[in-house]
Amino acid sequence: MHKILFICHGNICRSPMAEFVMKNMVHKAGLDDEFLVDSAAATNDAVGSSMDVRTCRQLDKKNIPYTSHIACKMAREDYQKYDYLICMDEENFMDMNQITGGDPEHKEFKLLDFAGKNRDIDDPWFTNDFETAYQDIKMGCQALLNKLK
Repeated sequence: MHKILFICHGNICRSPMAEFVMKNMVHKAGLDDEFLVDSAAATNDAVGSSMDVRTCRQLDKKNIPYTSHIACKMAREDYQKYDYLICMDEENFMDMNQITGGDPEHKEFKLLDFAGKNRDIDDPWFTNDFETAYQDIKMGCQALLNKLK
């Protein structure tokens, strides 16, 4: 089983989008039994909040199914629970690494690393560009799925 945790700043935009995009790809590939996919925040800023309505709209627009989502913060124990801890940008990476206390097993990545891109996925909460965030997340998730299949 491949256990993946997607992380972003508040767990209301990018990381839940990645969670549901990846779950949809896994389902379409018939690999539901081989993956555990979830998401969390690197900060406390939005803990307890629902997924951003703009994220829901983007997922609806792309026909990506999703369930109710309440933002939660990543915990130190997640390092042992998951095989891959995947964030969206450099700030998330530093926050994630601080929470885990280091990465001795090399489980921590930025999502676009899997697509061979050395760049961040910009936070659409600030940019209001949910389409670009979706395209970047889709590219990263597809590359990750291809690696793990």
